[in-house]
Amino acid sequence: MYQSDAGVAPAGLTNDPLPALPRSERGWAWWLGTAITLAVLGAALYQLAQLDLSRVWAVVPSSPGFWFVYALSYFAGPLGDYVIFRRLWQIPMAGFFALLRKLIGNELITGYVGDLYFYTWARQRTTMTSAPFGAVKDVAILSAMAANAVTLVLMILAYPLLGTLHLGIDTTAFVGSVALMMVISSGVLFFRKKLFSLPARDLWFVTGVQSARVIATLVLTGLCWHLALPAESVELWVLLSAMRMLLSRLPFLPNKDIVFAALAVFMIGQDAEVGALMAMMASLLLATHLGLGVLLAGGEAAGWRRK
Repeated sequence: MYQSDAGVAPAGLTNDPLPALPRSERGWAWWLGTAITLAVLGAALYQLAQLDLSRVWAVVPSSPGFWFVYALSYFAGPLGDYVIFRRLWQIPMAGFFALLRKLIGNELITGYVGDLYFYTWARQRTTMTSAPFGAVKDVAILSAMAANAVTLVLMILAYPLLGTLHLGIDTTAFVGSVALMMVISSGVLFFRKKLFSLPARDLWFVTGVQSARVIATLVLTGLCWHLALPAESVELWVLLSAMRMLLSRLPFLPNKDIVFAALAVFMIGQDAEVGALMAMMASLLLATHLGLGVLLAGGEAAGWRRK
């Protein structure tokens, strides 16, 4: 275990059930975490009422392979985060469900709300880590950096395809997006000594896991598309992956997959099958976020009543 501002895990922590703080000791972290949980539950219930689940189900592929790959792609992010925080804090399996709430909060409400929730979750468990902010911050920054790097590679690969596929993308806007991402990434590297608080060994570990997570999610999502529409070209999937990754870098945009689906339909409106696939995948992801969000928030609310 390392020693930093993220704290030192005490011996025997692996079997620690991490009980919540007694009611008399609940401070701002508990109340903020509770408010975020209720906000996620409210957002999930509201959007669930707007979603036509029967229409989504009607166009979802029935292949077991599709569902297996889809599940892997969905849980790749929380699993990657669990591997990271298992190393940093020795969190138990209960931490995986907190990381699922983190993902859903970021997707349903707005970027980094889920990270704030996870910080409050860790803040309540001072026996696990006395100062969780540094580690949560570093992991979030390195996650963004890994995604930026993969997005830049994808955009470079996709650039020659802009003219061949005739999708009407503005080259100036494309180049500008690349330049902006390079400036942001360069700024983080330049100020890294002031931004990061974890030891270098842990930072390299986090970077490796986050990079693997981003690439795995990207490949698995592309495989989902291929399983649903095997006749489409690899070039189209590369370009759409670059678009999706670029949109994912906008931190305050909720329901990014819905926005991506709308943009994809607009760009490739002449291909009804691809447009329908993008809309279906966006709806399926939203339905998954909503279903898990309701279950997790409901389970946490039940825990409040028991306590």
